[in-house]
Amino acid sequence: MSLKFAILTSLTEREGSGIELARRFDKSIGFFWPATHQQIYRELDRLATDDLISELPQEGPPRRGQPRRFAVTEAGRALLEEWIGQDDEPEALRASLAVRVRAAAITGRVDEVRRALEHHRTLRHERLEQYLAIEQRDFAAVDPADVRGVLQHRVLVLGIDGERSWLAWCEETLRALDGLSP
Repeated sequence: MSLKFAILTSLTEREGSGIELARRFDKSIGFFWPATHQQIYRELDRLATDDLISELPQEGPPRRGQPRRFAVTEAGRALLEEWIGQDDEPEALRASLAVRVRAAAITGRVDEVRRALEHHRTLRHERLEQYLAIEQRDFAAVDPADVRGVLQHRVLVLGIDGERSWLAWCEETLRALDGLSP
């Protein structure tokens, strides 16, 4: 997948400026497809050049520093809808922590990898708590007939399950380290 489809999805949900889009990425879609603000702005320019999004008219008189607002064009929505049905391959897991554990296996640096595991466990727990708070706030009473609500919740559940899986793996790996002879 490319950033293009993450941005088209977000702008299809709600039009907005580059800064609004970047904030949405920081709070939602970026959990699953992260991007820097610079990457988002570059992609917005490409999408506009390709006529997949259009700049909306400015509200009020023009003034310096007024953010440009964007909406998805018919061509952008058509491309997004076509993309939804395309087959793709599951993304490979890229996890620096897994490589650290592998490196510890060959170097014997157990104390260092223990610290890395404990650090990741803490961060994963914090993210899980954040996801659970979002779930409680935004999806506690989702109408089962609400396509948007149900499917957005399913994406969040993927994140919740992923964090729980990482936490379990960290705990099991720490226990395995405890079982190693000195």
